[in-house]
Amino acid sequence: MRKETQKLLLLSVLGLVSVNMAAQQQVKKDTIKNIDEVVVTALGIKRQDKSLGYVAEKVDAEVFENIQNNNWAQGLEGRVSGLKVQTAGAGPLGSARITLRGEKTFGFAGNYALIVVDGVPLSNSTTGTGTAAYGAGTGGDLPVDLGDGLNSINPDDIESVTVLKGASAAALYGSRAANGALMVTTKSGKGKNGKLTVSFNSTLSYDSVLKWPDYQYQYGQGTLTKNTAGEFFYSYGASADGVSTGGTSSAFGPKFNGQSYFQYDPNLLGQSAERQLWRPYEDNIKGFWETGVTSSNNVSVESSTDKTSFRASLTYLDNKWMMPNTGFNRFNGAISLDHKVTDKFRISTKFNYANTQSDNLPATGYNNQSISYFMIFQNPNVDLAWYKPIWKPGQEELDQIHPFSSFIDNPYLIAYKMLNGVEKKLITGNISATYDFNKNFSLMLRSGIEMLDEERTTKRPYSSANYLKGFYREQYIKNNEFNNDLLFTFKKDYGKFNVSANAGASIRYNQYVMTDFRAEGLKVAGDYSLNNAIALITKVPKPNDQQMNSVYGLVSANYNNLVFLDVTARNDWSSTLNKDNRSFFYPSVSSSFILSDIFKLSSSNFNYWKLRASWAQVGLGGSPYQIDKYYTPSDFVGSVLTPSTYVTPNIRPQENTNIEAGMDLSVLKNRLSYNFTLYQNTTVDEILGVSTPVESGYTTRIINAGEIRNRGIEMGLNAIPVKSKNFSWNVSANWSMNRNKVMSLPEEYTGDNYYTISTVAGVLYYNAVVGGALGDLYGFKLVRNADGQVVYDATTGLPSRPDRVEKVGNAFPKWRAGLQNDFKIKNWQISFSFDGQYGGMAYSQTHHKMSEQGKLENTLMGRDNPSGTIVGQGVVLNSDGTYSPNTKAVGLAAYYGDYYRRANIETNTFDTSFIKLRDARIAYSFSKDVIAPLKLTELTLAVFGKNLWMWTKFPMFDPEVAALNDSTITPGAEIGQLPTARTVGFQVNLKF
Repeated sequence: MRKETQKLLLLSVLGLVSVNMAAQQQVKKDTIKNIDEVVVTALGIKRQDKSLGYVAEKVDAEVFENIQNNNWAQGLEGRVSGLKVQTAGAGPLGSARITLRGEKTFGFAGNYALIVVDGVPLSNSTTGTGTAAYGAGTGGDLPVDLGDGLNSINPDDIESVTVLKGASAAALYGSRAANGALMVTTKSGKGKNGKLTVSFNSTLSYDSVLKWPDYQYQYGQGTLTKNTAGEFFYSYGASADGVSTGGTSSAFGPKFNGQSYFQYDPNLLGQSAERQLWRPYEDNIKGFWETGVTSSNNVSVESSTDKTSFRASLTYLDNKWMMPNTGFNRFNGAISLDHKVTDKFRISTKFNYANTQSDNLPATGYNNQSISYFMIFQNPNVDLAWYKPIWKPGQEELDQIHPFSSFIDNPYLIAYKMLNGVEKKLITGNISATYDFNKNFSLMLRSGIEMLDEERTTKRPYSSANYLKGFYREQYIKNNEFNNDLLFTFKKDYGKFNVSANAGASIRYNQYVMTDFRAEGLKVAGDYSLNNAIALITKVPKPNDQQMNSVYGLVSANYNNLVFLDVTARNDWSSTLNKDNRSFFYPSVSSSFILSDIFKLSSSNFNYWKLRASWAQVGLGGSPYQIDKYYTPSDFVGSVLTPSTYVTPNIRPQENTNIEAGMDLSVLKNRLSYNFTLYQNTTVDEILGVSTPVESGYTTRIINAGEIRNRGIEMGLNAIPVKSKNFSWNVSANWSMNRNKVMSLPEEYTGDNYYTISTVAGVLYYNAVVGGALGDLYGFKLVRNADGQVVYDATTGLPSRPDRVEKVGNAFPKWRAGLQNDFKIKNWQISFSFDGQYGGMAYSQTHHKMSEQGKLENTLMGRDNPSGTIVGQGVVLNSDGTYSPNTKAVGLAAYYGDYYRRANIETNTFDTSFIKLRDARIAYSFSKDVIAPLKLTELTLAVFGKNLWMWTKFPMFDPEVAALNDSTITPGAEIGQLPTARTVGFQVNLKF
């Protein structure tokens, strides 16, 4: 059976000139026509995929529209080989750390991929609260995930995302694209053939907690204290039964076995008058969490003619997160206009506005104001309802109810009174003008902006553990970036040779300033204003401006569409370096060979075979003001801090060199395609801060040093096993592996003198050693003999203490993989996606503290011993150097407290391998004869889910863990992580 198909081919050059032409062709049923895919590359230049000598993976709009995420970038997880989207598990906004092909620099914050929206780079900057994830005992505050530039982009406005993985792919974007780039193209309304189309998309979804730790509810609060009868007992305050045991956070008390004790009475706010049933409250942590609800409604209008295309979009999203009284709302407005003024002159513009507002976002980390802290310290015998009144009677806004410890804040006080508010307004956009002198020459001028205006408030009430007299903070952040580009284009055919050349220049200027006001203590409780401050601290705004001037060029040539060659060159002048080093040049070259055409191999069963290779260098100029000595504003009004960092004046730019090669293959009428890539990335002369003797007057000095190498493999497979009129099945898979190696370090760091990149909780060290890898985790381990048995101290009966830190594992996995399936059965569409990783390790602060306190099931061993003691399994070292079995019994609380102590990284670090059912969707599209009477052209109803199922051995909430330290997402550490959401939702899409 044969059928007539009408297809519209859109030929675009630089996205500036578009020609529509209709091509009629007759195709056999089940035959897939091989049409060269067009992808967006650096500077917004549109290229045929076959002409590229590097990998450029494209993800279409349906991925972001169908499975709505608060941060659209999370929709890429598992779909692109070599890409990792890492969040800190810190709340609904989900700020993302996007990396491509591993870690290339020593600092975690220096490995992010560049985000480019409609050809204009997005700074995507975030400002943290200035505090680390681990802050117990510091009396300070906590990190809050207040969102990044990514989650201000509306997923309904995205047309496609092209992932440029290596420096070769992003060479024309310069230093910020050394870690690859994500090219986001928003919808424009083109190709609507003059018709006015109105679209409405509505989504309603519900969140619940995906995974809980294995809490134990067999034993209650206590420390193995016995009464005069020699029995374990419990007493809230001293009583007739004995001394008070209710002041501990540990759960080494009596077993729940129907007995009664004097316990806390919420009506008396103290000890009960009579003994009460000793019982567990198994919902006293999980019951705090609610079902989260998110609704999103989008309406768009679009149309186009031969001369003009137009689109406008409005979206409102409202999120009520799983933690009570938290969430956010976001309003997005987008407009796109492209108009052909004359046959030679075209103007186009795109602008996006996002307003994100929240009265309260959750704090994360391990400190008193975090709900994670409360969950860790909550005991099995404590009813959650006892905390609900929040305030003691007659002491409203003055004294909270926290009957078991003044260091553990009431969870409802945290949710309803410790508020972290934000209002963030972001405008991004560009306007471009293009003039075609003739068919060979054109000139484009483009100006892009990113304007962020952010206001934050932090409220802490009276009697909170860290702020007994309350606290209030206001922050005002402005971040403006301006990009101006001039691009000249030439193209011409010389027989079988086609040549195009682009030459241009750009100026990027970034302005950043933050103003910070803090009220340390409030004169009147509950009055959150700066005028009510007992002590007002005002930090003088510190600028953080930088500028980059650039010139660049690209020459592309191909012979008869068989062999393609690209050569690029760029020179930057960076304000972050001194005048002798601020100019740096870097080139790239890439090529592709269409072997299936060169050797005339094409047939009905062998369709396409391409080889590709590329080489590129990129320079990085470092951070603003890194070469100057400057004073830092102090918390004391009118005072400053002297600089503690010595800067070597002749700092050079960091250099990144990327080599990659691969192939693309398509067979069986393009029903089976495969791609394979090998790459190597080498970073040298990184700009590092190293320690220096304090007698020099400085603690740190900035130098050029170090070499890091990444090698990896990426593979992708796409197949259409079945395709018929009423049923089709498309399956795609990807797999990637990255191996990182530290090739050299500053000369000070040799032998056992590690270069410590970062430290978490004072016990977990990210140490770099020559021959090791970035992400190596170091800390104290258990002492073992040659047979691997744990060595115990014969005197104490506790594990022996090591005298040096050792490598425990690496934060990054050995490999990652993803699998997507899409089925079409008549009007039904069914899709689901799995992804996972093998290997990788993460330290868990929550596991340490809850195990130390006896609140997890792994601490049940030995609980039934009448003596309340346990003998650790292992050996002791004899005086003659031999080993014998350990026989020393120790108290259960002492044993578990020591075995899982915070500094014992080995017993609190776990494999983060996992498999997730990342998303699933079932949709039904009504046929046109059904919806035509309703004046609709499309109507689709769908149900979808995210994070529906997970397999992992990681004992806490989620193996995809990272700590939020200030604004830096630090992989490999769980420090007060918040639960991950499982989402089920419903969707309506209609057009008319």
